[in-house]
Amino acid sequence: MQQKQFKPEVPATQFIKILGAKVRYADVGKGRVVVLLHGFVENLEVWFGNKFAQDLAKHYRVIAIDLPGHGKSECIGYVHRMERLADVVKGLMDELGLRRYAMVGHSMGGYVALAFAEKYPDNLSGFCLFHSTTTPDSAAKKIERERAIRLVKKAPTKYTNALIENLFAVANVRYFKSEITWLKRMAAKTKPQGIIACLEGMKIRKNRESILRNSTVPVLFMAGARDNVIPLEVSEKQKDLAKDQRYVALEKCGHMGFLEQKETALKKLKAFCSHAFSA
Repeated sequence: MQQKQFKPEVPATQFIKILGAKVRYADVGKGRVVVLLHGFVENLEVWFGNKFAQDLAKHYRVIAIDLPGHGKSECIGYVHRMERLADVVKGLMDELGLRRYAMVGHSMGGYVALAFAEKYPDNLSGFCLFHSTTTPDSAAKKIERERAIRLVKKAPTKYTNALIENLFAVANVRYFKSEITWLKRMAAKTKPQGIIACLEGMKIRKNRESILRNSTVPVLFMAGARDNVIPLEVSEKQKDLAKDQRYVALEKCGHMGFLEQKETALKKLKAFCSHAFSA
């Protein structure tokens, strides 16, 4: 793998009030709608930095959102429950007059997509868990979240820098230095209140395996073979729960497939969306 020039692009964005909070979103492309939900301490720009969203928008209308407390969207409380974040996404889509769409959730965004699928199943044509899981935090993970909250209160940038470095496969770090620096800057702009609110929300999220078992729409699992955050075996165990499922294990990447292995991830996602919209 050769090092490449990385020039992140920032999309044109708009703002709208949802549930009393200002929410930023980007709206690009035409056609059937694909909603992109970013991960923890990211924002909507993460989908555009290497033109992943732009390339997807050649085939679909892409709506990317700053989840509350991230990017330029305002917080909606001191605890951001995944169900509440799903309500914000639904509110935005309703304001845009959109009634049915595919949804892609990266990491924490996948938790939001699952909560959305539970509350608003009739609005989904399909959904993708992109380096995400249905399982709740273990007891050990909840303790880790508590430690993280204490660290964020004292030194938020120290916390986000360490977090970002763990997102890439160890073997890929040397090839994605520019992207990692970019992501660290993005994460450093996330307000501590937003970070803590989402840590609290992720800590108390419930098991949503039943959403997969009962899903009447296609589900795509995108996993990283070298993922330090959501181990490959976790994705492998849950993939067979859905009746109509597709499973992709990106062999050379960690937790950031749309950056580490963009072309393969994009190809598989486009194929899935085509299937979801025709199912």
